[in-house]
Amino acid sequence: MLIGFLIIQSINAQFKDIKIDEKVTKNTSAQINGKPINYKVVTGTQALFEEQEAIASIHYTYYKKENTDLKNRPLLISFNGGPGSGSLWMHLAYTGPKILNITDEGFPIQPYGIKDNPNSIIDVADILYVNPVNTGYSRAIKNEDGKIDRNKFFGVQADIDYLAKWINLFISRNNRWLSPKFLIGESYGTTRVSGLALALQQQHWAYLNGVILVSPTALGIDRSGPVSAGNKLPYFTAAAWYHNQLSSKLQNLSLEKVLEQSEAFTEKELIPGLLLGSALSKDKKKKLVKKYSQYSGLQGKEILNHNLNVPYNYFWKNLLRSEEFTIGRLDSRYRGLDKKVAGVKPDYNAELTSWLHAFTPAANYYFQEYLGLKTDLKYKVFGKVRPWKRKNDNTGEMLRQAMAMNNNLHLMVQSGYYDGATTYYNAKYTLRHLDHSG
Repeated sequence: MLIGFLIIQSINAQFKDIKIDEKVTKNTSAQINGKPINYKVVTGTQALFEEQEAIASIHYTYYKKENTDLKNRPLLISFNGGPGSGSLWMHLAYTGPKILNITDEGFPIQPYGIKDNPNSIIDVADILYVNPVNTGYSRAIKNEDGKIDRNKFFGVQADIDYLAKWINLFISRNNRWLSPKFLIGESYGTTRVSGLALALQQQHWAYLNGVILVSPTALGIDRSGPVSAGNKLPYFTAAAWYHNQLSSKLQNLSLEKVLEQSEAFTEKELIPGLLLGSALSKDKKKKLVKKYSQYSGLQGKEILNHNLNVPYNYFWKNLLRSEEFTIGRLDSRYRGLDKKVAGVKPDYNAELTSWLHAFTPAANYYFQEYLGLKTDLKYKVFGKVRPWKRKNDNTGEMLRQAMAMNNNLHLMVQSGYYDGATTYYNAKYTLRHLDHSG
């Protein structure tokens, strides 16, 4: 009898998926900026349609403050980057009403979980977090042949086009056409929202009030050659200053003052010198190496061996080599420990390992237990979206055009001094070259 019972149980067992347009709702509150804020949170999926056929199920989480006038209530639509990253980073560590439990230094603590985010923007705006296809609980729907048409999802323009359609439908279903609308994107998410600003405007007549770029990418603007080599230095300076690797004279200055000097050297001496290539005199090169060393914390011989073009990996591996530490990529305040002190790149990303440790259990708890979205689907912090078609990325020009055509479209840019993946100085360069007319 026991054997028979077990067999029946195994036959009846089914994988619990999330159905298209399935959602759960929770009414709750959080202390924001010292005041209690009551809000409704909805998480689930909304279909992406093509000719009235669902081709994907997109996972979202929507926060709406109670008792508000929607026509005057801003809606912020949020994306993270990758490409291939879920929206949990912005959601549970930046703008959402709940943030994960971590130490003040950003390390995971147990028990894992969440707490109120006193700096959330839910007091001033409703928020929609979107997971693109193959991130979070979002999935493409296989066609009659049991396959997924990757060309519809995994590329710069395809990503923009299908998300614009999906957002348009969400706005209609949730009665947000009269609301001021904003987009925010982080890292590759800045590429996404820059393109969406124009796509929503031209393809769906959905005009935005603002775009926020957090840690911008190149947005299709060329930064190759001597510019790429030279633009690294101000970030090197920031990381070296944080880890006390500069001279006492520079360490005694504020970070902002040190960066003013580093940027001036980069713009007026380093990049012009790099542009000369083999025509750069030995004496001039020697002077550039000396200053580069002063602003980077690296030894002159290391810089000379790399011909004034030090790779990021080498910097992360070698800045603290004398202390037998590496530094992080996405946040260079983190330190790592490699198997060997020698080498040209770190064994792992110290910051990302720490973040995944903290975010993954918190995100799964938050959706499945706190919000009650029960599923056997894996929450994909990072999903398989590569190869990603990057050809003809002109998202910077798309953003410029959208702003030129819409006087109400404002832009905010945020960058971290210690971000070594999308550096603050590269962001400056990108913005300077977004519109040469000013």
